[in-house]
Amino acid sequence: MLFGLDGVEIGILIVFLTLFAGILSGFPVGFAIPGAAVISFTLIALLDGGGLMTHFAIDTSTAEYAAIVAEGIRPDKISVFTYPDLPRYGEPVFPRGWEVAVNENVSFIVNRMNERVLAGQSIETLLAVLMFVMMGITLERSKIADELLTTMAKVFGPLPGGLAVSIVIVGAFLAASTGIVGATVVTMGLLALPTMLKNNYSPELSTGVIAASGTLGQIIPPSIVIVLLGTLAGDIYSAAQEERARAVGCTDALTYLGEAAVLSVGTLFQAALLPGILLAFLYAAYAFVYALFNPSKAPAVEMGGMAGDERIPANHGRMWFLYVPAGLVALAIGLGAVGLSGSQSVLVDSFTDAGDGASLRTNVNEDCAAAMRELHGDEAFDAALAEQSSINDAGGIEQARELTEEERAVLVQEKIANAPLLGSGVAIAAVFFGFILALGRGVAPSKDVKPLLIGTMGVLSMMLVDVLFVGPLTTPGTMTVLMVIPFLFTFYGLRAASYRIFGNEILRVVFPPLVLIIAVLGSILGGITNPTPAAALGAGGAIMLAAYRKMTEDGRSGAMVLYTAAAIVIMIMIGTNFDIRLTRETVLFEEYVAYIVAFGAFLFAMFGIVYCCGVLFTGGVLSPVVRETAKVTSMVFTILIGSQLLNLVLISFGGEHYIQQYLESFSSEWTTFLVVMLVLFVLGFVLDFLEIIYIVIPIVGPVIYGGTFDPKWVTIMIAVNLQTSFLTPPFGFALFYLRGVAPKEVTTGQIYRGVMPFIGIQVVGLILLATVPAFVTIVPNLLN
Repeated sequence: MLFGLDGVEIGILIVFLTLFAGILSGFPVGFAIPGAAVISFTLIALLDGGGLMTHFAIDTSTAEYAAIVAEGIRPDKISVFTYPDLPRYGEPVFPRGWEVAVNENVSFIVNRMNERVLAGQSIETLLAVLMFVMMGITLERSKIADELLTTMAKVFGPLPGGLAVSIVIVGAFLAASTGIVGATVVTMGLLALPTMLKNNYSPELSTGVIAASGTLGQIIPPSIVIVLLGTLAGDIYSAAQEERARAVGCTDALTYLGEAAVLSVGTLFQAALLPGILLAFLYAAYAFVYALFNPSKAPAVEMGGMAGDERIPANHGRMWFLYVPAGLVALAIGLGAVGLSGSQSVLVDSFTDAGDGASLRTNVNEDCAAAMRELHGDEAFDAALAEQSSINDAGGIEQARELTEEERAVLVQEKIANAPLLGSGVAIAAVFFGFILALGRGVAPSKDVKPLLIGTMGVLSMMLVDVLFVGPLTTPGTMTVLMVIPFLFTFYGLRAASYRIFGNEILRVVFPPLVLIIAVLGSILGGITNPTPAAALGAGGAIMLAAYRKMTEDGRSGAMVLYTAAAIVIMIMIGTNFDIRLTRETVLFEEYVAYIVAFGAFLFAMFGIVYCCGVLFTGGVLSPVVRETAKVTSMVFTILIGSQLLNLVLISFGGEHYIQQYLESFSSEWTTFLVVMLVLFVLGFVLDFLEIIYIVIPIVGPVIYGGTFDPKWVTIMIAVNLQTSFLTPPFGFALFYLRGVAPKEVTTGQIYRGVMPFIGIQVVGLILLATVPAFVTIVPNLLN
């Protein structure tokens, strides 16, 4: 026995000390991790072969062990931590030699590589990482971040602490568009820090707000951290809950929990939205309050007016930027609530609905029933028993059957009779067009209002035509013809409003990336698509935005980019409204036309994307974007592969199981979770989020995801915790990024002092999320 430690404990120390040494050596992390795996396994094998590592396992053949099992304690709950007085026996950490351990685990590591890296279910989600990285790097390299910082400084600079508040807003904006902490901190450090110091801002406040705002990319979706963590956590949660169900005697997690044990990245994006906004608000509130009490250290700064922008009276701004948009949303919700707008689809199922089963499965063994009563409560289980009894008395669950043509015709007539007057598509379009027209009116109070009134008449005409002439049986082609004239009037107004919007410096800078972020996040949060297609949309949109900016910067027309965007919108509209599957038995003429138009729009859109790439390539933007994307993505996947090797080393001598037994030995699930959070916080000083996600989470995950805590809440707490450790001196990664770009007159001590209040805010945020889990769960519950 070496140093009086158990052999498995020595092995765990060797693995992590070798890993830390490899990372701190400056060797590329992607190669340091597998190198640490090989070196640590070699050291453990040599020490074990020399008899210096002895593992003391519980002797399961003794009467003391049998007595504990006879008391009803499951064998998997008996460990050296829960029952330290049980008789033990010594054995090598590799009982049959390291050669056998390697041989047994080769197939395991090959299967895990295939499952998590090459061809498993998670590979599609991991592809989103590549495209989100490309989206962020494209927006950063195209200087869009520079414009955002300059514009926000002009808007908020005249307020107390306005420059600091603008940094928080831009940090949140960049977090939602890049998701890369290092890029955000470096960009804002280079652009904003000199300006803040020049205007007599405190170095502590300046560096603190930049470092803290840069770490918002950890939590605000679409966050790469959440994509990677969610992909892994979903697998761990499902497996852990299945094991939990079997341990209590149930056949599967669906039976035991009453719901499927599923955790998706899209759901985590929904869960992260409110915590991210909460942290950004707390940052901005602190900066504003600090300025009120220390005006000399965060003075109001006049950054210059907006060139060509009109002065907007307060009453006018409130009317068109607040009251009118709010009224449009309220009107749309109200029409839907009273049934005047909604889907006019007359599609009906070919089969009847199957009868509903009981709220919980009740045909289970005694052990499972007792466990379900403990989990759900006696009242819920008794209610499920009563429901099942009623179903049995009625002859069992009614099975689905195919409807006759007459029955289907009756259902179609019912849908026609109950169809709302206004279609949901037209209602949504009317609200969106109304927003643009209101925005155009708000930013230019002195300009002629007639074009906007014509556009408003067009929107009202679209709604009137839909109510009077469009019904559930109206074909998409007929509806398109009916809407041509109203849309032309609407387009006339939208065109005038768009010129006014893009003539305003703030909206010209903020509006395009904001639309891109809304499109990406909206498609995920609304359940329209999963993160991978949304990431592709974001990457393509970022390329188009960067190309448009480059062309206008060079004095060229950006019309080609606008035409490409229009082609994409046409494809989406046709795909939404027309059935263009030409392999059906009956295809209408208008559907052939729609297919031809959609295919032409697709070809044009592809040409437009290639054209945009050509613009960026000749402008020297595309090449560094591709190189940086390849570097970051290859680093992610290299670390993913290397971490599997390191986990294999831990598994081979029982280290992973030993750690899990230690965590399960705590009597309280909260204690276990707090210990894990503390360990992750400390490891965040030394390890990047990638190493923590792929090395540490697979070890502790089965314990913290195998209990009663909501997996969404657990995952977001981990993400916020890692964000906190990224800020904490002396090893916080965000501090290193900022130190690398800060002027020499800014000392390391000032950076450390500057981040301390924001660390306190992070801790407050963690406490709020811990005490009020609804901050995490309310958005997914509402949307789902």
